[in-house]
Amino acid sequence: MTRSIIDPITRIEGHLRVEMEVNAQGIVEDAWVSGGCYRGMEHVVEHRTPEDAAQIVQRICGVCPVSHAHASSIAAEKSYGIVIPNEARIIRNLLEGAQFLHSHILWLYNLAALDYVNPIAGLGADIDGVYELARKLGTSTNSDFAAVAARLTKFAQNGQLSIFSGNWFDADEGTAFKLPAEANLLLTTHYLEALQMQSKASEISGLLGGKMPHVMTLIPGGTSFVPTQQKLDDLKMLIKEIKEWVDGTVIQDSLALAQFYGDATKFGKGCGRYIAWGVFEGPNYAKNAGAGDYVAQMADRYLPSGVINEKLVLSEPDEKMITEYVGHSWYKGEATYQSPYFTTDGDFTGYYKEEGANDKNPGTIMERYSWVKAPMYDGKPMEAGAFSRILAAYLRGHKTIKPMVESMLAATGLKLTDLQSTLGRVAVRQIETVYIAELMDQWCDELIEAVKGGEAKYFEAPKLDTGAGTGFWEAPRGALYHSEKVSGGKIDGYQIIIPSTWNLAPRNEKGENGPLEQALIGTPVGTIEKPINALRTVHSFDPCTACAVHVSQPSTGKHFETVTSPWGVK
Repeated sequence: MTRSIIDPITRIEGHLRVEMEVNAQGIVEDAWVSGGCYRGMEHVVEHRTPEDAAQIVQRICGVCPVSHAHASSIAAEKSYGIVIPNEARIIRNLLEGAQFLHSHILWLYNLAALDYVNPIAGLGADIDGVYELARKLGTSTNSDFAAVAARLTKFAQNGQLSIFSGNWFDADEGTAFKLPAEANLLLTTHYLEALQMQSKASEISGLLGGKMPHVMTLIPGGTSFVPTQQKLDDLKMLIKEIKEWVDGTVIQDSLALAQFYGDATKFGKGCGRYIAWGVFEGPNYAKNAGAGDYVAQMADRYLPSGVINEKLVLSEPDEKMITEYVGHSWYKGEATYQSPYFTTDGDFTGYYKEEGANDKNPGTIMERYSWVKAPMYDGKPMEAGAFSRILAAYLRGHKTIKPMVESMLAATGLKLTDLQSTLGRVAVRQIETVYIAELMDQWCDELIEAVKGGEAKYFEAPKLDTGAGTGFWEAPRGALYHSEKVSGGKIDGYQIIIPSTWNLAPRNEKGENGPLEQALIGTPVGTIEKPINALRTVHSFDPCTACAVHVSQPSTGKHFETVTSPWGVK
């Protein structure tokens, strides 16, 4: 056995370490995924108002702050007995959709693409050949590929690769990157364009939310954003520009990668079980929320909920089935806690057992090796993310998503089960990108019509000041859970389970590996020092470790004294 370590994982949010045991045949036989910092946001909102919490919890992450505000507001609205107005539903969907578009574009091109695309290898491309390839793929031909090639040439000549430096383009002695020069230049061009497109998506968030990151208008009860004609015109134009670019690139580029990296459908499956709480409130929101039927509300979302087992059978979510195990994480205790009885009592013990062990001379991994907990559903690890959402929609026979999945399968010659893989996660997420761009256009038109009527309403005041509620929602990276208890208008307890907590979980009480650990096991490794297929697999989950772990201040010694209690800590 040989130890292969990636520390830190770059091109993600936060601090993540992956350690693997690789056998003589170059296959990963065991893996440990370690999140490297402590967050404790649950403590920060204690004894504050739910309105404060919706603003504060966004600071967990600068990539997906809207989702945290949304989940927190949903929890508060359940506690307060609020059903938000229809116009607020549309605006919040638009605000969430803008963040999703930003995150999906950022992830595919600027975080994951450099595992497959070597920009400097595009220097030898025939420019006419690039246009021919673009036409063959059905992607946009509006780009100036010659100008991009000239910029890349300057990078190469001065020896400073700028944003393309520090990657593993020489992995497996240079054979790991398989794209021809024309495809490298095409996708590098889209990489650069993606930087502009994601900024336009954030511009929408700023338009609707007051600023981005950390929007100000998404509040319990609805929204404080009131549209004007000028803002609606700006919104429509931004959505149109992003939609045209997305329609012409993301799925086509994913299919281009599939032509050359088909082997990446043969590893990275993971646990084979999936959760999605659903995202973007549907047109029946008021009826379902007013009746307190949150299971129906989640199923009616534009991207619906679902819990999917190993046989790809879907069932409805049940909060009572959620647990968290901390026996392999840096928290006190060895119990499995059931929702909402969770703990956030940090207790760091170390990573290696042997004194003096390090990455060059690694020892035995400690029983506790991560700040990430091990959430489970019905006692089992579950994968969260865009693949989970698309699979839930597919299994429900979603009228838009199912044909798009079937079209992708036909174009690639793959089966549905082949998408349970490293490359599958990359490709399927882009179906969601295209769908959300279409929804944004629809919601914008709905909002314009609602404003024309002159009776638009954007906020509903609280009816209660004491209660409890859970915000089941989705961030771009997957299932998001915010739960709170409110007494006299102040938070009495708060808990959060982040998408990457599901995906990056360590072993559970039965010794089962978490989803990413399971996805790494069986992955082929060519170069121990640069295990590119393992890196591709990690990036396919789009980890957000800053969200998944819990912030300490070692210079002052400051810490939180906590005990386990319902809905949080005291």
